Amino acid sequence: MSHRIIRRLATLALAACALSTLHAADAPSWQVDTLKVERHGSGGHAVILIPGLAGGAWVWKDTVADLEKRDTVYVVTLAGFDGTPPPSGDGQWLDRADDALARLIADRHIAHPILVGHSLGGTLALRFAGRHPDLVGGVVAVDGLPVFPGMERVDATQRAAIAGGLRAQMESATPEAFQAQQLQYMKSVGTLDPSIAERVAPLNARSDRKAVARYMAEDVGADFRPDLKAAKAPILEIMPYSQADANAGPVKLTQAQKTAYYASLLADAPNARVVPIAPSRHYVMLDQPATFLKTLNAFIEAH
Repeated sequence: MSHRIIRRLATLALAACALSTLHAADAPSWQVDTLKVERHGSGGHAVILIPGLAGGAWVWKDTVADLEKRDTVYVVTLAGFDGTPPPSGDGQWLDRADDALARLIADRHIAHPILVGHSLGGTLALRFAGRHPDLVGGVVAVDGLPVFPGMERVDATQRAAIAGGLRAQMESATPEAFQAQQLQYMKSVGTLDPSIAERVAPLNARSDRKAVARYMAEDVGADFRPDLKAAKAPILEIMPYSQADANAGPVKLTQAQKTAYYASLLADAPNARVVPIAPSRHYVMLDQPATFLKTLNAFIEAH
């Protein structure tokens, strides 16, 4: 291995450590079942931030820096992500995360928090709003949906088979292959900025790949749309859209068509709307931080 490559790897490792530990020294943290929790700020609204698949508190760095000036912010990390140990025992891990979130709200007497979830975290927030309608003041799902896009067209047996195959494929990957997968994902799906992809991919790769595989399989194999019928809180779905990606992909959707598709997946929710942010990919808060924060703050202030 050349000295240049070694220096490059060392730089990425240092960046990962610096970003993932930001706020760690001055933010109280504790464990609630399968959730690691950090608290930032005090007063104002109560906001709970939930990262997506393989994500940690670092996903919300800029969001926390903005919200903590006015609000009380809780950032949770699912067990197995961002260097935390995976859950032990059997059962559905999303169910355990749901139970832990309810316990956090009860133990800390958090009155009607606004849940903000990215990707898998958005899916968890949506189903939580349906299963615990009296605990939630609002939900912002950032490219997280009640059913994995495309899986609404197949039945439960087919979804389970697809989810099982994806889980087996990821679990069998070597650590090196898992790291390469994370980089490729960030470059092709995660963000429009290659430099952000290179900075963020090592942070995702800190997660336990078997835990990532299991959470992913639970997400892909589930359909939580029926849960939304009981939701009372207003729901905002933030949808990324990139015209360049739409033109290059096999299925070409205009922004309006994609918005309508997302709205159809949320049709069971009594009070949901979809807001596109463009140009952006899956990590909207990294591609369009200013627009994302403006949209989020407007929702928080309105509810």
